[in-house]
Amino acid sequence: MKPAAATLDQDLAAAGFLLLGSFSPGPEDRIPDLAHGHRAATLLLIGSTGPTLWPKLIESPEFADEAPDPLDRYTRRTLLGTALKYGFDVLFPFEGPPYHPFQQWALACGSFSRSPMGVLAHRDFGPWSGFRAVFLSREPLWENTLEDRPGPCEACEDKPCIAACPADALSSETGYDVPKCRAHLEKGRALDCWTGCLARQACPVGQNHLQAPDNAQFHMESFVGLYANLNK
Repeated sequence: MKPAAATLDQDLAAAGFLLLGSFSPGPEDRIPDLAHGHRAATLLLIGSTGPTLWPKLIESPEFADEAPDPLDRYTRRTLLGTALKYGFDVLFPFEGPPYHPFQQWALACGSFSRSPMGVLAHRDFGPWSGFRAVFLSREPLWENTLEDRPGPCEACEDKPCIAACPADALSSETGYDVPKCRAHLEKGRALDCWTGCLARQACPVGQNHLQAPDNAQFHMESFVGLYANLNK
């Protein structure tokens, strides 16, 4: 089934996801061959923001069963179903090693820029869009219907994200110091960072896509390796 963009958008939104962009990949994009040696003609980048995915996830059986990795398991179940419906192959960022170059693919879609926070910032969603999967089509699909405007970081002179980080873990020159960030978080969960990254919150772009505090804490727990059921 070859979808119209609007039809696919509706199916993705029903599970809390959205289409972030698409492009026609070439050999330099390191796309794995599809079944039977076919090559992908179109890559579709599937993502989410805090307000779109979190309400769906917390109502899912994966979140309720208290087993590890509820987000990855929910993502796999729902997006495999959507990919099957349209005859797409699907790749996930949590598969590996080796891991797929999702940031490279996002930059090829346009509308993203590299940020000092280690994540890409989107022209509309700022640093709040997460990459959940790519769909790969053997057929050329529609041209990218999302206006290709540059991401926000290159034109940002003030860099409020850097100033807002209490761990001093961000730099325009060296980027994101992950060990320094983790060490700061491990000082205790009374820190404001545990209810939302202060650097991300300081970005003026995408303010209506911020994660709710319980959503932010869920991701911080996973990041630090201390995942626990938030209902306890």
